[in-house]
Amino acid sequence: MIKVEDFTDVLYAVQDGVAVITINRPDRYNALRGRTVDELIYAFRQAWVDSTVGAIVLTGAGDKAFCSGGDQKERALTGGYGQTESGMFEIERLHQTIRQVPKPVIAAVNGFAIGGGHVLHVLCDVSLASTTARFGQVGPRVGSFDAGFGTAYLARVVGEKRAREIWFFCEQYDAETAERWGLVNRVLPPDALMDEALAWGRKACALSPKALRTLKHSFNADTDHIIGIQSLAFDVLDLFVDTPEAKEGGAAFIEKRPPDFTPFR
Repeated sequence: MIKVEDFTDVLYAVQDGVAVITINRPDRYNALRGRTVDELIYAFRQAWVDSTVGAIVLTGAGDKAFCSGGDQKERALTGGYGQTESGMFEIERLHQTIRQVPKPVIAAVNGFAIGGGHVLHVLCDVSLASTTARFGQVGPRVGSFDAGFGTAYLARVVGEKRAREIWFFCEQYDAETAERWGLVNRVLPPDALMDEALAWGRKACALSPKALRTLKHSFNADTDHIIGIQSLAFDVLDLFVDTPEAKEGGAAFIEKRPPDFTPFR
């Protein structure tokens, strides 16, 4: 069983009733390996059961990245995302935990929120962004996809046309565009981001916890059916990652070249 004091990839602290969960792999742009996901799940569950915690802030270490998604270097070199407690890469469980934890989750996006990192901030209840933040998807470029909450729920947030644009063309968007699209709630100077995230958390701490819990579950009820779509999507992804097409995406990323998907068209 992982304990907070044994964390290697995540930092966990509580300030004024606000749990701050920080992905702590700045040398990899806070990319997710199996151990990172395990620790994030445990951190969210720790905040869940702690009666002194009224809100949660999720952010990334350093000033370059919130989270750059799955660790593609790890995947290309080893064929997976490293060892985990259960033997599974439990990103699906992490997504559901962020939605189910009965307290507001505030994303403090301090840099790149790309790929799976973009999905994480979308799943948070609200998102605050630094002016230096950048948003986007890379799945079709690296031979991957998130056809669950990363697509269907994203479309609820920004609309079908913009969600399809984000996934079909793999461009990056600045914080001002993200705010205009409704992808984030506020844009702030980098040195004000965490102060504002903690201030929002303290505001939540002053409110009725059962009311917030019920409201969160009510908001989620309309999109809970996506869980089934997500499970199917990850089943397909498990099969896809072993294909030559997916491997070409990963190899191109490591070799820092454009992928050549023409043989698979």
